[in-house]
Amino acid sequence: MKNRIIAIILTTIWISLSEVFRNSFLLHSHWIEHYQNLGQIFPEQPINGMVWGIWALVFATVMYFISQKFSFNASLILCWVIGFVMMWLVIGNLGVLPFSILLWAIPLSILEVYISLFILKFFTKTKG
Repeated sequence: MKNRIIAIILTTIWISLSEVFRNSFLLHSHWIEHYQNLGQIFPEQPINGMVWGIWALVFATVMYFISQKFSFNASLILCWVIGFVMMWLVIGNLGVLPFSILLWAIPLSILEVYISLFILKFFTKTKG
């Protein structure tokens, strides 16, 4: 139980750091420009960061349970689709996804999930 909680907390931290790096540093100008073109302001208030922190915790928890039932490669595919592809479909449908970010976001999100699953496997000895 203790290892599971540590693994989920460390995975949540990794996901949060990865998301901040990708969206607040590497791709920040894409987000700002896209929202300006929509006549909106990119949401960067502390409450937005808190919601993303909750998302990271939920995602890490979901990844833990998936990694307990599936191989590493199957978990990687399932978690990436659940965490990112579905999110991009929704925000793309809402018109708030700058498609130009996907060139960077796709490989970096796969790496994010890969490292997340590695952390979970290392601390909990999951399948794979």
